[in-house]
Amino acid sequence: MTFEYKQTVRAPDFGKNDSWLNTDQSFHIKDLRGKVVLLDFWTYCCINCIHVLPKLHDLEEQYGDSLVVIGVHSAKFEDEGETENIRQAILRYNISHPVVNDRSFDVWNAYNVKAWPTMVLIDPEGYIVDTQSGEGAPDTFAPIIGQLARDYAKRGKLDTTPLNLALERDSAPPSLLEFPGKVRVDDASNTLIISDSNHNRILVADRTSGEVKHVIGNGQPGLKDGGFEDAQFNNPQGVQRVGDLVYIADTQNHALRVANLETGEVTTLAGTGEQGRFGSGPAPAKATALASPWAVAWVNPRLFIAMAGPHQIWYYDPAKDEVGLWAGSGRENLVDGPRVFAALAQPSGLTFDGRQRLFFADSEVSAIRSVDTTPGGLVSTVVGRGLFDFGDVDGTGTEVRLQHPLGVSWHEGSLYVADTYNNKIKLLGPGTRSSTTFAGSGNGGYKDGSLLEAHFDEPGGLDVASDGLIYVADTNNHLIRVINPAADTVGTFVMKGLSKVMGEMDDEQIPSVILPVQAVAPGNGSLKIVMTFPDGYKLNPEGGLRISLKGRPGVVTVDDMQTFTMHVPVEIPVTFTAGMGELDVTMDYVYCRKDNEGLCYFGNVKARLPINVTTSAASARVSIAHSVEDPGL
Repeated sequence: MTFEYKQTVRAPDFGKNDSWLNTDQSFHIKDLRGKVVLLDFWTYCCINCIHVLPKLHDLEEQYGDSLVVIGVHSAKFEDEGETENIRQAILRYNISHPVVNDRSFDVWNAYNVKAWPTMVLIDPEGYIVDTQSGEGAPDTFAPIIGQLARDYAKRGKLDTTPLNLALERDSAPPSLLEFPGKVRVDDASNTLIISDSNHNRILVADRTSGEVKHVIGNGQPGLKDGGFEDAQFNNPQGVQRVGDLVYIADTQNHALRVANLETGEVTTLAGTGEQGRFGSGPAPAKATALASPWAVAWVNPRLFIAMAGPHQIWYYDPAKDEVGLWAGSGRENLVDGPRVFAALAQPSGLTFDGRQRLFFADSEVSAIRSVDTTPGGLVSTVVGRGLFDFGDVDGTGTEVRLQHPLGVSWHEGSLYVADTYNNKIKLLGPGTRSSTTFAGSGNGGYKDGSLLEAHFDEPGGLDVASDGLIYVADTNNHLIRVINPAADTVGTFVMKGLSKVMGEMDDEQIPSVILPVQAVAPGNGSLKIVMTFPDGYKLNPEGGLRISLKGRPGVVTVDDMQTFTMHVPVEIPVTFTAGMGELDVTMDYVYCRKDNEGLCYFGNVKARLPINVTTSAASARVSIAHSVEDPGL
């Protein structure tokens, strides 16, 4: 089937003063002549926009340099209009195409866009081919892109020269956690369950000592069951521990998973791996497609699921091995009433009051709402008014304004809320419908200190322990923060036993250097490794350096192939015999702020050291010096 269109409307240009990201240059429509261009109008809070991103990646892979995708970020929420916040969203969603910050909606208005997401297809001569809204637009445009590429290639007017982009991820320092989405306290085991979302894994740490007890998942995105070291997740979010079981909302896999801490196995409980649509009556769990599960909460005998994609609350029944709809018609809005007829808007956080009410953060309407966990219950709103009613206003009732909250936790009759885009933690009284700022100055960034002077950066989840400590997944800071109300302080959770967390790096991703030849005397000698760190940083004191060695047989013999160390410099025994050889050294390390061991980063380097073993050399010692770059944060 051939798609026909008339070249009647020239594509308008981008705004003159807009900021560009994922590239070191700005673009004009005329610069893209010879390319098929797809504009994606999006805003990073929008679940439908998030669903589109993998499809855009597939189109980029399929059509290569014939196609240029340009993300036009036209923000819904005030916080989303900040260029630095869009940069963080690009990193969080692994976007690999240029993005322009259409903060003033100039491009949006020029193309007469009405909704998120909307896509505009432009031919290689700069004419608009078609405009489509909704998640299905990439599927509609796929064959048309192919047709345009073939037609213009035949006419010699297709430009397949690659764009030279400067992706944000290429300059981002690897951190110990990467965009942690959720955190859950288990008082019975005194553990903290952390969704290390962009590392595609779950961490279980002792709440008191910080010792990492379990790393669940190998860090690679995928949908794979099995042992903790082999299992794969894709951007997991909500977690809940029940005994030795950890239930996991595996968000981008559209699946519900469970990790058994006793057997060390991960199993898929619900979902097919494909994105589903609206929920309805009970259905077999493994045969039913889910859609972006974002949070989970156990209310015996069921697990409730915040299903952000279809704007609903679902449940999973372990005894019957089935899932079903609990609340929400599927229409995106704020409408209270009987639970299956109510309208929700991207529920993203869940908490149980211990009696019969399930409270949820309904993010797109900037609301905190509740639903009965007993049959025949109602959905009601604590605070929040509608899809475009948001801000940062404390008070009571309808005067309260939040901005895209993603997390909520019940404790002793009150609700603590991760007011995500306001960079604050709010305290809500469900009975009085009151809201006050509990922690956070409102400034995005990182700063420990007193409750109202501390800085958070888009916190996505939180949970309150029985002793009153509040743990916060401080998403854009890549940290878990600890609020101590009794001491009026916000601190940073320090994890220990980091050798478990370092994981295995893909050799192709590790920067490589070839060092100058060093002369060394034959016999039993050593390799000395010296590291220098930026001002204010140090090697992590919990065994933050892992060294792997490999010598050329017959010339260099290494007794210890791999070693962990807590100190540098370090010397490792090596035996040298006559001849030319080489020593391959791979170093993975964790370095932290001297004044805050919770703020840590990964680093790695692979060095090839050529060696000339000769009797004329002064000693049987070689050395490597490595200088660690400043993370720039």
